[in-house]
Amino acid sequence: MFDDKHILITGGTGSLGNALTERLLKETNPPETIEIFSRGEAKQHAMRLRFRNLCDATDDIIYSDFKERVNFTIGDIRDLSSVKQAIKDVDVIFHAAAIKQVPTAEYFPQEAFKTNVIGAENIVSAIIENDECVECVVGISTDKACYPINAYGMTKALMERVLISGNIRYDHTRFVLTRYGNVMGSTGSVLPLFRNQIANGNPLTVTDVGMTRFMMGIHQSVDLVFNAYDDGERGDIFVPIIPSARMIDVATLMSNDVTITGIRPGEKLHETLITSEEAKNTINAKNAYVIKSMLPELCGCIEGVNDRQTEYTSMQDVLGMDELLRLLKKHGYIS
Repeated sequence: MFDDKHILITGGTGSLGNALTERLLKETNPPETIEIFSRGEAKQHAMRLRFRNLCDATDDIIYSDFKERVNFTIGDIRDLSSVKQAIKDVDVIFHAAAIKQVPTAEYFPQEAFKTNVIGAENIVSAIIENDECVECVVGISTDKACYPINAYGMTKALMERVLISGNIRYDHTRFVLTRYGNVMGSTGSVLPLFRNQIANGNPLTVTDVGMTRFMMGIHQSVDLVFNAYDDGERGDIFVPIIPSARMIDVATLMSNDVTITGIRPGEKLHETLITSEEAKNTINAKNAYVIKSMLPELCGCIEGVNDRQTEYTSMQDVLGMDELLRLLKKHGYIS
């Protein structure tokens, strides 16, 4: 799928960027180059060390060509000139750069806007102004972009629209998106927080006993990104078909010491992956739903099976305790 391709991953030192890089290097025919684009030199250095000093002999073999294929670029997605330089000769862009902590975005909405919205616009503008032959851009979005009540969700909703509009503004690049919920183990997600609280002998903090969240593994998120690249048509948003869980159940299975703290600024009780308005434009794909664009220039004739007639929320398909226990064991959060 990526043979001879030049790949750019914005925000590439994050959890998804690391997972994407691993998977790309394990491909039978890996990309020609993978460019990691981010602001943090410390995280780039840590990523280099992680790939070059793996102890497992098998992984050493898999990543033996890491030095030859993976490059690191210090740059800021909010700086157009920086983005223009980064996209030169790139075939595929995985756009993962974001300010994604909900409370941080609430206190610094102007910074979230610069990174999440202006950053997406810079990618589209850089491609157009450079007249680059970028084949595809896959944007990474979030369930918080649906019915957004916080600054993070609002900026991500705009990010989606900016990339989708790129299909109208430039005919030579295909802009598609993925939208998913809580990725277990990702930076800033609840499970690493719970694990740290346990390690420090502190109670697990749950903001509300009724709170639910979608649950998916990091490798499922990579699968969704690859599906969007492989099968996505211009303006499509790929949404995973995944279960959800009550956060109080997750905490109870991991510890006997749980404290209810109250909902944080901008936090939702439940999350939504497909709104009721989007449901009528949604079709089924392999292990995913695909939301077709509402723009008449892109939606065309919507063909395919649609069994998602209503909104898709984390209140549906909630895991029972036994199923949740198996999930947490599978991903190493309970022994």
